[in-house]
Amino acid sequence: MALDKREEDTWVLLTDEQLSINDATSFVVCSSTGAVSVFVGTTRDLFEGKKVVKLQYEAYTPMAVKKIKKVCQDIRVKWPVHRIAVLHRLGVVSVSEASVIIAISSIHRQEAIEAVHYCIDMLKAQVPIWKKELYEDGNETWKENKECWWAVSST
Repeated sequence: MALDKREEDTWVLLTDEQLSINDATSFVVCSSTGAVSVFVGTTRDLFEGKKVVKLQYEAYTPMAVKKIKKVCQDIRVKWPVHRIAVLHRLGVVSVSEASVIIAISSIHRQEAIEAVHYCIDMLKAQVPIWKKELYEDGNETWKENKECWWAVSST
């Protein structure tokens, strides 16, 4: 299952296929680009002493795409960026594979770097994509992003 929304200056992809850093960076580069900033989130093999063998991602896809596009619009208001690519895996993601790739281009590096940082934070906080860690011992845990408003305890 894949949802690929590619426009002239914004590419949003949710897919169960492996992600390509080359595709993301190729999309964002244009003739006036002086900087490309890229974030790649990968599946790690250990969490709090537990051996992780894979992750599983699920999403409410129509809402996820809508929220990602809103984050991209917000980025364009805050920084003079050229192009934005937000690619996210769904389904099973093995250790060392990319779960998310964000690539943003601009004239200067500072804008691209700040925009990528903002994008990953907002993606985790606002976009309905959920992650389950599957462990070597057969146990599994749905993970809660600490950035989400609903994850903040009201004590």
